[in-house]
Amino acid sequence: MSETTGRQPESPVSDASDAMPEPPDDIREAARVAPDHWLAMVDPTWSGDGPPPAWALIGQWRSGPTGEIVEWQDNDEYRPSPRALGWPEPTDPVDAAVQLAATGYGPADDVPRILAGAEVAVLVGSDGSPLPAATPDLTPAVPIYTSQTYTDIAGRLAFRHLPVAELVKLLPDGHCFYVNPSGPVSMLIDNEPLLAALAGEDGGGE
Repeated sequence: MSETTGRQPESPVSDASDAMPEPPDDIREAARVAPDHWLAMVDPTWSGDGPPPAWALIGQWRSGPTGEIVEWQDNDEYRPSPRALGWPEPTDPVDAAVQLAATGYGPADDVPRILAGAEVAVLVGSDGSPLPAATPDLTPAVPIYTSQTYTDIAGRLAFRHLPVAELVKLLPDGHCFYVNPSGPVSMLIDNEPLLAALAGEDGGGE
């Protein structure tokens, strides 16, 4: 399981092999049409307009003078997407935003914005209040779960389902939310951007 914070994370390290991957048919055809050219392989998650950024390029093939593929070059700047890393499909919009932010394919600011309008499950103690815990680096946090998939993985424990707008009022002092610690990637959410997102939602409803 990967973990990151609500701030923009560092790029994951690619483990691409030096061996030349098998080029697909469209690349072979492009090589025949454009001999002696470099032909890029783009991560399938990239869907932006215009040329893809360098970090979305897995690598590139080179076509020789006769239009055959003759060389492959890995891209050291490549950031593998959630799909390339083999993570399961997101269970909900918050999970999708976390996965994209953790890999650099989406802005980290999307996570508190989407989380602000969500209902989540939270572990509770015997008095029904949110259960405080800590991240692996001992940051005080309250674990929250955005889908039943992740509460099931967490085990047979007591939960409450609450809108984040209500749950944030129950946060113990010095704690913040820890999203989906039982998922393929988790995220520690800074309180300031979440409170700003909640204030924006409140203002939009007036």
